[in-house]
Amino acid sequence: MTRSVLNRIVAGPPEPGHHISFRGAGPTETYPLEELYDLAGRLALHLRRLGLRRGDRIGILARNSLEWVLLDLAALRLGVMTAGFEAGKFTADRGLLDDYGLKLLFSDEESTDPGVLPLTEARRMAFDDITGDLPAVVYGPQDETTLKFTSGSTGTPKGLAATAGSIDGSLNTVQELFAHGPDDELFVFLPLSLLQQRYWVYSALCFGHDLTVSAYGSALPALRRTRPTVVMGVPAFYELARRHIEARVTDVAEADRPQALRESARRLFGGRVRYLWTGSAPADPTTLRFFNSCALPIYEGYGMNETCIVAKNHPGAAREGSVGQVVPGKTVLLDEHGNISVRSDFPVNRRYTYAAPGVSERVFAPDATVRTGDVGHLDADGFLYITGRADDVVALDNGRNVAVRPIEDRMRQSPAIAECLVFSPGGGELVAVVSPAGAGPDEAAVAAHLGRVNAQAGRYEHVSRAVVAPEPFSVENGLLSSQYKPLRQKIRAAFAAELADPARGLTA
Repeated sequence: MTRSVLNRIVAGPPEPGHHISFRGAGPTETYPLEELYDLAGRLALHLRRLGLRRGDRIGILARNSLEWVLLDLAALRLGVMTAGFEAGKFTADRGLLDDYGLKLLFSDEESTDPGVLPLTEARRMAFDDITGDLPAVVYGPQDETTLKFTSGSTGTPKGLAATAGSIDGSLNTVQELFAHGPDDELFVFLPLSLLQQRYWVYSALCFGHDLTVSAYGSALPALRRTRPTVVMGVPAFYELARRHIEARVTDVAEADRPQALRESARRLFGGRVRYLWTGSAPADPTTLRFFNSCALPIYEGYGMNETCIVAKNHPGAAREGSVGQVVPGKTVLLDEHGNISVRSDFPVNRRYTYAAPGVSERVFAPDATVRTGDVGHLDADGFLYITGRADDVVALDNGRNVAVRPIEDRMRQSPAIAECLVFSPGGGELVAVVSPAGAGPDEAAVAAHLGRVNAQAGRYEHVSRAVVAPEPFSVENGLLSSQYKPLRQKIRAAFAAELADPARGLTA
């Protein structure tokens, strides 16, 4: 490993000349990175006076904010582990402290329970004129710095402690591929409870670039004001942005449409984009081609909580349909069925910290190799292709196995459909559950598109009917993860009655 990003961050202030901004519904807050470092140090001194020492653990249950970043950095300065909790999945109460061994919990939710402090208290401490010295902290590769949680598609989210070596390795790899530098401004809007979103704070402090933190609901208007060079997004966001761009290019002659779309995209993204980053879920190939045609290069990658980044397309090495070449420090292992396992030079960990009995053993091999549950293949140049998940293949009662992901991808090509999952509730037919693109489902458009998809389908790939959800899948209604991935098992359970009843749903 060439350098430890975390040890660089805790060793001293960053080089001057760069800033971090927080954009939301209220006024924008902007701070030089060296002031951010100073504020985090003051907060760390207060946390130390409250009795926190290396190896202790604090929790943060809050929306994206300056306070979130300061608490995370202050904890790093003390060698204290953070636990980032996603709003809506956890409650700010004493039980959370007890369940996860927290000394303190900071939250923007109201609570009177002992040990739960309002987020505003973190701001007060950071801006207090406290002075003093902090103990020297040095991280080894195996030291655990933060507790992160899976998306929780089945039951309680699994907790996984991330090692410093895995964080350093991932950030150094990304820096080698993309060379973020002094002219860059990275735009982040997914929850900071996701460790990967905090990577870009660490990157700014270590490598010297600007950063803007927003929230998903504020991302599109914030883009125009920020004018970033790099956007860290997920496929669902880019599909939303694509619809937004296309909606502003309607009464345009077909010959002029490509240029009109490029201009519309440029206005939305601010006109300075160097590249767009996407991952965490399969991206629609049509959406990827759309942004590339708009002169906004978009690079898909692959990774998961248990492995961190595994493969990534990047400038000079991008191949359509793949998730990129396997990155240094990672080895992809394939069995005879194409099932993917990943071995890391610096594993995220060797087990879950919190999980049901037997779960760690099913995912982690004794040498920390991770069984991903994904299926794919490598080409001769080391580009990885993900063809689905092992549980994306449904068995029909005629003995046929059908991979449903390609069908879902074709269904999502309709402007009326935001998401689609295909199930075989009784083994005799394929049934789609569709998330409408807008508040008012366009059932006629969904039915017409179903007919087009079926017309191009193989004999055993016909979808007999489509169940249209009354409202779009969302994080709030529990059908999307915090990274805006559809939660297959929860969606199947939510629409169990409709799936089981042959009389319910649209037909082509």
